[in-house]
Amino acid sequence: MSTKDNINQLFHQYFAEWIEVYKQGAVRPITYQKYLMTLRWLTELASTLKICELDKRRYQELINEYAKTHEKQTTQDFHHHLKSAVLDAIDEGLLSTDPTRKVIVKGKSPSEKKTLCYMTAKTFVKIGRRTSSTVRFPFRGSV
Repeated sequence: MSTKDNINQLFHQYFAEWIEVYKQGAVRPITYQKYLMTLRWLTELASTLKICELDKRRYQELINEYAKTHEKQTTQDFHHHLKSAVLDAIDEGLLSTDPTRKVIVKGKSPSEKKTLCYMTAKTFVKIGRRTSSTVRFPFRGSV
């Protein structure tokens, strides 16, 4: 494909090709899966966006739309994946300026993480002593 043809290529198609060329076999499988997830979201949010239409405003709108349903760190990861491909598109002459420059990454506040609580060995033994004579475990068949 010539540069002229690539300019009219859909952004998500360019990103899919970019993943295959630069990331497949070069990153761990879990990381590769994250790139594929970025591709799925890009396809959903910007299915008709062409590379030649990618400017700062459209890129910011894309990031903002993604941020509506994702935490800030996840949105940052999404942005970094796309930015890497955009920088290569600039190197290839498909874009003349960097639409990802000075992007504002937003996102939902982190959800409250459940913290694990542990008991000390001493507490475990105490509970065991108090309950061992009162707790009966029903077993079926022979043990």
